[in-house]
Amino acid sequence: MSKFNHKKIMPRYSAIAIVMTLLAVAVIGKALYIMTAKKAYWDEVAAGLKRDSVSVKPNRGNILSSDGQLMASSLPEFKLYIDFQALQESKMDTVWDEKIDTICLMLSQIFPERSAKDFRKHLDEGRNQVQKNGKVGSRHWPIVRRRVDFNTLSEVRSIPIFEIPFNTEQTTSDGFIVRASYKSGFNIEEYNSRLRPHGSLANRTIGDIYKGKDSARYGLELSYDSVLRGKNGIIHRRKVLNKWLDITDLPPEDGADIVTTIDVGIQDLAERAVVDELKEINGNVGVAIVMEVATGDIKAIVNMEKCGDGEYRELKNRAVSDLLEPGSVFKTASILVCLDEGKCDTTKRVETGGGVWPMYGRQMKDHNWRKGGYGTLTLPQTLHYSSNIGVSRIVDEYYHNQPEKFVEALHRMGLGEDLQIPLVGSSPARIRMPKKDKTGRHWANWSNTALPWMSIGYESQVPPISTLTFYNAIANNGRMMRPRFVKQVMKDGEVIQDYPTVVLHEHIAKPQTIKKIQPILEGVVSVGTGKSARSKSFKVAGKTGTAQIWTKAGKSSSYLLSFVGYFPADAPRYSCIVCIQKTGLPASGGMSASVFHNISEGILAQNLKLDVKDARDSLSVVIPNVKSGNLIAGDYVLSHLGVGASNDWKSQGKSFGNGHIPNVLGMGARDAVYQIEKRGVRVRLKGRGRVVKQSLEPGHAIKKGDICELQLEV
Repeated sequence: MSKFNHKKIMPRYSAIAIVMTLLAVAVIGKALYIMTAKKAYWDEVAAGLKRDSVSVKPNRGNILSSDGQLMASSLPEFKLYIDFQALQESKMDTVWDEKIDTICLMLSQIFPERSAKDFRKHLDEGRNQVQKNGKVGSRHWPIVRRRVDFNTLSEVRSIPIFEIPFNTEQTTSDGFIVRASYKSGFNIEEYNSRLRPHGSLANRTIGDIYKGKDSARYGLELSYDSVLRGKNGIIHRRKVLNKWLDITDLPPEDGADIVTTIDVGIQDLAERAVVDELKEINGNVGVAIVMEVATGDIKAIVNMEKCGDGEYRELKNRAVSDLLEPGSVFKTASILVCLDEGKCDTTKRVETGGGVWPMYGRQMKDHNWRKGGYGTLTLPQTLHYSSNIGVSRIVDEYYHNQPEKFVEALHRMGLGEDLQIPLVGSSPARIRMPKKDKTGRHWANWSNTALPWMSIGYESQVPPISTLTFYNAIANNGRMMRPRFVKQVMKDGEVIQDYPTVVLHEHIAKPQTIKKIQPILEGVVSVGTGKSARSKSFKVAGKTGTAQIWTKAGKSSSYLLSFVGYFPADAPRYSCIVCIQKTGLPASGGMSASVFHNISEGILAQNLKLDVKDARDSLSVVIPNVKSGNLIAGDYVLSHLGVGASNDWKSQGKSFGNGHIPNVLGMGARDAVYQIEKRGVRVRLKGRGRVVKQSLEPGHAIKKGDICELQLEV
């Protein structure tokens, strides 16, 4: 065995030890260098490989109608951009030059509002734009200015150069996640947008959100924002094999759905009725609310006003915010106070003279004063004919020396109640309370004429919804319900919160007083100023109103025309108020009453259910008598019934061309409407059954804006 050669081995070990020590020092030095001098660089690299505490937005809840129809829902929308500097850095600009004509042609096919030539000019402008850092090419050039849906995004991504899969991601200063193709420079910004399947229906009530911010603007969107919004989630991201991996820390909690009381059918009917009347009389503003008597549920709420282009749109929720003097619809409350406090009875008679009456230095006038007035009226007749003199004289007789008692009674009946409407901008009624001065012997804010004019609807400001709530209580036998806009909150198909009906006043007046005022309101429609609201099919009760609108500068030339009532009067199901603002005369509450008529007729027609036996006709023959209507549908039915159809019936109604009104007498409503509306003429229906009368005669040459009214009878 050889002896250990110390002189040879030890120098080798020493050399290895020195080398290892030097390497260790180098590693430690390099680590210290990276931790200090290169810290910023490696922090930037690390940041590119991970992101912590990234907020993830939840899906916003839906807004549903009373029967579950979708009224507002969230959908993603996208803005499309090109990063021209990324295009150059990836050396794809030569490919861009080769494909640019194809790109522009395909873009013009997807977005036909701009030609391929315009797209070429637009994209070249972005590519040649000089930046502040001296580089050429915009980093965020919009392909189109507007947002697009997912289907359109998919079409754009199929274009050459844009079709490269996403492989990088960054967040903009606004917090939006931008996924970009490294080679093509194509990138998108994703936004949360609200879809309205029924368009602008009940727009101011349903509400809207600010585009891109998921921030509510107005309406129920704003009032129930905390319910609809949900809660943000948190994720962190790690880059693995050049792809981002999302790791959930806290999942987002989607917003809940709210179920409103709005009925889509009634809402659509009310909007069309209001707009049709506004167009006919050239009105400025039209408001209508439909309420369910028993529950206080708001089934429809309309707020139309004329815009600069002559079209009518919802710009403000005037039904809950307009504080205007209500006019003669207030008279019912005045008479109800006198009856309920036992000051007089329905047998009370009052002298109104020739339509003009001196009232503490001012003249009170009835609307027919030029025709000699009404003379002596009974208390019910003062409302039937809407006599300013009659109502004001009755109220002044009993409350002139104690006006505060009259105002207190109005508040007791709920007219000044804060209804707590869940819509921003709503306001309770303002009914002025008399106050004594410091001596206690004189009124500080009251004059001798204040009470007479207050009793007929001036000196007070009442929004339409407060007036309707009062009349709804009369229809409900004195029980005042709080208007309800939302019934439930739902999550994943389950009800998580109910909003029950709320009774504000069990009795706004004595039951016997309500029983006295109800037939008086029926009389307003049957014999008085509200005849335009009458129906042949059911009873209607209500009150007309006309008031001149006051501004800060004094009286204006505009008038507030109102009708408020309920139907059917003998078993009330719905109450409704219609208010129209119109400039100039002639103006009367009858204009609003006719809108009320159309709404009430339409609502009950929608709810009409007939026994199948009613379809039997003892005079009918074995072979059905088919009138001209939707010929395709008629031919389909007859062929499947095994009934041979001759060409004679198919030729009916064709004796006049498309430019003339056809003969629809004897047809059912559906076929008659089909025949006329396909010629571009609007149709109004009255009654039910078959057509017995048409307002535009057969052969009438059709003009733009023509309306044909059809009278139906069984």
